[in-house]
Amino acid sequence: MASAAEQMAANMSWSAFGKATELRARILYALALLCVYRLGTYIPVPGIDGGALRDFIEQASAGLGGILNMFTGGAIGRMGIFALGIMPYISASIIVQLMTAMVPKLEQLKKEGEQGRKKINQYTRYGTVFLATFQAYGLAVSLEAGGLVTDPGWFFRVACVITLVGGTMFLMWLGEQITQRGIGNGISLIIFVGIIAEVPAALAQFFASGRSGAISPAVIIGVIVMVVVVIGFVVFMERSLRKIHIQYPRRQVGMKVYDGGSSHLPIKVNPAGVIPAIFASSLLLLPTTLATFSGNQSGPVLSTILAYFGPGQPLYLLFMASLVVFFTYFYTANVAFKSEDVAENLKNQNGFIPGIRPGKRTEEYLDYVVARILVLGSGYLAAVVLLPEIVRSQFAIPFYFGGTSVLIVVSVTMDTIQQIQSHMLAHQYEGLIEKSQLRGKKRGRKGAKAPTRGGSRR
Repeated sequence: MASAAEQMAANMSWSAFGKATELRARILYALALLCVYRLGTYIPVPGIDGGALRDFIEQASAGLGGILNMFTGGAIGRMGIFALGIMPYISASIIVQLMTAMVPKLEQLKKEGEQGRKKINQYTRYGTVFLATFQAYGLAVSLEAGGLVTDPGWFFRVACVITLVGGTMFLMWLGEQITQRGIGNGISLIIFVGIIAEVPAALAQFFASGRSGAISPAVIIGVIVMVVVVIGFVVFMERSLRKIHIQYPRRQVGMKVYDGGSSHLPIKVNPAGVIPAIFASSLLLLPTTLATFSGNQSGPVLSTILAYFGPGQPLYLLFMASLVVFFTYFYTANVAFKSEDVAENLKNQNGFIPGIRPGKRTEEYLDYVVARILVLGSGYLAAVVLLPEIVRSQFAIPFYFGGTSVLIVVSVTMDTIQQIQSHMLAHQYEGLIEKSQLRGKKRGRKGAKAPTRGGSRR
């Protein structure tokens, strides 16, 4: 039987959405900031040779340059001020979270509540500045080596570093503002919008290749079917849950004894969501961004990286699968589902799992269940990320039809819709509470008149 929340969600309409003024303001605020992001991708870095860059991007679009272009919303193809995208921030977040799990001082900071979280966020920002500076300088040198700069030299390098680092920090601020004052996860939405904005051009290029005979009609139909199947599979797996039965004992309040209730603790098959795929892609793009733009001037190390870490190569696929599985377990244990906190909350609420002692035993049981669930969850993520990539590399399909891009688009869409529904449910509950309070006041006023009439009769 559907719960009250599910019934309310089923009754949502455009009229209810129109009355939710706070939600509408949040959505408009997020859209405005995302428009600012898209505008920034078209503002070029000073000193870039536009014609040479276009020719280079056309040649590199089939290799790693295509992936870089996808994750930066086309900014790196135009060498916009957001050319580094949000990837330095994501890489810094990965490093800080790994250190938090290993360094006792940082782990203690994490347990200090809001103040500790602010301190960790500050360390993440410092790490973002360092990584962005390193990547921006390397990118500037690579652009000079590739002959894509009109006036090479230290002036261009300094200007490029300042522009790109400033753009990344501004993007980080935009993502935080969207998360706090808008709707959805700001960082994920920035990547989502960057992918969606370039999909029409990728579709046009894909169908143009079909008309020219470069891609057969059977491949076009097969790719469309593959994308639809992957979308359906992602939606099914993201909504899959493992429910653990929770029992609450009888309790006595005064002279009354209330029967114990029961509920379920839902655990998603993939608690980490799209984060492992973004983390894995971010780390794989970190060493290859520089190698892509250095062109024929790259050294033996960068040439080897390009040869072995190209999309569709066995080493690339192996590292991608390994990183996805690792980050699925790591992010779930440290962020998405912390069994220690869940066990402590159940103990404080007098809840327990039948047959399992509260406290440490419950934590161990939850760890055991989550570890087994994540075998399926991490395998599903790795399959979704890798299988379309293998097919795409074999038939020269645009990157926007790959597994990572489809996973990001579907997961972020589902998460954002869920947050919108939560805001609308909260708005409807507030409306019901206000109505009940008004009815209570009216009844109270009517009841107050009766004694005065009785008193006047006396």
